[in-house]
Amino acid sequence: MSFVTHRYSLPVSSAEISTIDPQRLLEVDEKHKKLIEFLESHQLDALLLQKPENLSWFTAGGDFARMGSSETAGSIFVTPAARLLATNSIDAARIFDREIPGFGFQVKERPWHESPETLIEDLCRSRRVASDTGQHSTKDVSLHLKNLRVSLTERDCGLLRELGRDISHAVEATARNLQRGQTEAEIAAQLAHRLIKRNIVPDRIQVLADGQSQRYPSWSYGDDRVERYCIISAVGRRNGLHVGASRTVSFGALPRTVRDAHFRVMLVQATGMHFSQPDWEMFEIWNRIQRIYEKFGHPLEWRRAEQASVMGYKASEVPLVPNSQFRLEENMVLHWHPSIGAAMVGDSILVAEGGFELLTPLDEWPKIKIEVKGLPIYRPDILQRPE
Repeated sequence: MSFVTHRYSLPVSSAEISTIDPQRLLEVDEKHKKLIEFLESHQLDALLLQKPENLSWFTAGGDFARMGSSETAGSIFVTPAARLLATNSIDAARIFDREIPGFGFQVKERPWHESPETLIEDLCRSRRVASDTGQHSTKDVSLHLKNLRVSLTERDCGLLRELGRDISHAVEATARNLQRGQTEAEIAAQLAHRLIKRNIVPDRIQVLADGQSQRYPSWSYGDDRVERYCIISAVGRRNGLHVGASRTVSFGALPRTVRDAHFRVMLVQATGMHFSQPDWEMFEIWNRIQRIYEKFGHPLEWRRAEQASVMGYKASEVPLVPNSQFRLEENMVLHWHPSIGAAMVGDSILVAEGGFELLTPLDEWPKIKIEVKGLPIYRPDILQRPE
């Protein structure tokens, strides 16, 4: 089997000249070492990575998505001696130049009109190979990879802080500028514009007009028009990492039932955030938020929708569910997005010693102080605009 060694494509302009990020390169080297230890301890010859979250994790933020689709444009084949990009003749130069520049990858490419399966089968033949899919007669080690993936690096945390600020700004700016009578789709388009302008991929956008979340908690957006109030929510991805945030805006005062539901769901969220601590198992946090639901007369409300999940290189790595024994660690990200009736709140935090760190700050947004165990936690109120 022969390898193709690519050099950088000739840039069209000086702005397109790729530079090597030494921190990223160091992370790729460290992750390669971890995978080598894993392969040797399990007497395996190689590891095949094909899922987008694992490709991004191993390359410290590379984007392997095929432009215009959710499909990946390549695979990575890791051995103790090498890291290999397996792709097609169309995407090889882009991935090599833009996503893994100078990171020590060899390239094996196929003509675009040939099946990608043939290339993968050639790489796996006569080898003991593990993978993140279990395909091609490989050993599925996706759970082990997830455990590696959710423990984020200091560099990841820095990128998450920048991403969280940008997503908060985009969501809040959209809420401040929407007009009564606009459709959910029109508002979603404005939010998508603000995200893409900051090089953020909109992984999920929700625009929920006038109680839409009570009817359909997983609603995205449609032709319904905003008349009284609206929840705007986004999960965005940049450098392979994800962050989510939600805000609520109203035209004039809202009915007491909606405001009460918003306050109670903030109590649930603040409680969950407070107890999202290193070494806590998820069921311990679950028990705390369930008590809040019960205290305010909503004992079964949690059944309607997801409450929170660990995120990172995947939008939902580990969901918060009853009896989960998944243990939180420092530098894990949790997206808290509980709901009660027509009210929903959403923010992302970084698990840290001595208290969580809010990744989606409230930029010039009205706040309410919630106290949990005597500690103040400021949560986003409903932005009330003139009727």
